[in-house]
Amino acid sequence: MLILSSCLSVNDKKTISSDEKFYIIENINENDVVEEITEKYDANKMVFIKGGKFNFGSNTGLEREKPEREVVIQSFLIDKNLVTVEDFRRFVDESNYITEAEIFGNAIVYDDSVGTWQLIDGANWQYPLGKLKTIALDNHPVTQVSWNDALAYCKFCDKTLPSEVQWEYAASERGQKKNQLFYWGNDLIVNNQYMCNTWASGYPNAIGFQDDFKYTSPIAYYPANSLGIYDMAGNVWEWCYNWHLPYEGNSQVFPDELQGKAQRGGSFLCNPNYCHGFRLSARSATSPESSLFHVGFRCVKNITN
Repeated sequence: MLILSSCLSVNDKKTISSDEKFYIIENINENDVVEEITEKYDANKMVFIKGGKFNFGSNTGLEREKPEREVVIQSFLIDKNLVTVEDFRRFVDESNYITEAEIFGNAIVYDDSVGTWQLIDGANWQYPLGKLKTIALDNHPVTQVSWNDALAYCKFCDKTLPSEVQWEYAASERGQKKNQLFYWGNDLIVNNQYMCNTWASGYPNAIGFQDDFKYTSPIAYYPANSLGIYDMAGNVWEWCYNWHLPYEGNSQVFPDELQGKAQRGGSFLCNPNYCHGFRLSARSATSPESSLFHVGFRCVKNITN
């Protein structure tokens, strides 16, 4: 069920789609890849990802992940961690920014007590489940921010949102792990430990979580990939810059619920019984003005030769 991957349609939220037919990837010549960065950056917060060649997409995944093809991308910097509640609060305090959920007066939450997705009045980045619920913790990823909110934060920090091809390249450790489901291997549980924040069982049945977290988990709680990037699977879906469109060579027309801005990485809602969003090639989408309790983001900084 696509709704589980955050692809849901709520009547109060309008889905906006692109006029483009395919997701176009800007291939570069391998000789133009920036080998090292000369610009100063905070190595405690960002990772330099050397560009190169890798196989993007998957021929064995869902239809919207096909076809797999070889691409060459430029080097870039990517945040080690998801943007936290504390990070976002600093941005709001310094810029007086008001999120779209605060303007609308509501945001999207899955209410497991009644088993439905709902627009909850008062839900926003500070109170992801609604004003009558607990406040968001500073060291957890910020949620209930729309694509527009996320991009505003990135621009404030002189960064942008990752494209899907950048996200998959970084998550798969520069393409080296594309022969497996996850960046750590093919099993969700290793040595009796969950490798990412995800429900053991759940929607639409009774929720079961065995990783200590019903909703979001603190950033960097689970192991990073070999590049030093955390939470590239589970915890929250991550907004990407591009529209969610078929890859070149795929004639599929996405249904309305899959039109919007792309998202990657899966969330705490995902469960192998109904959602494999934490796979390296898995993708989802939501309209750019929508805010959801299981969607966050991280930033990148592009490098030009």
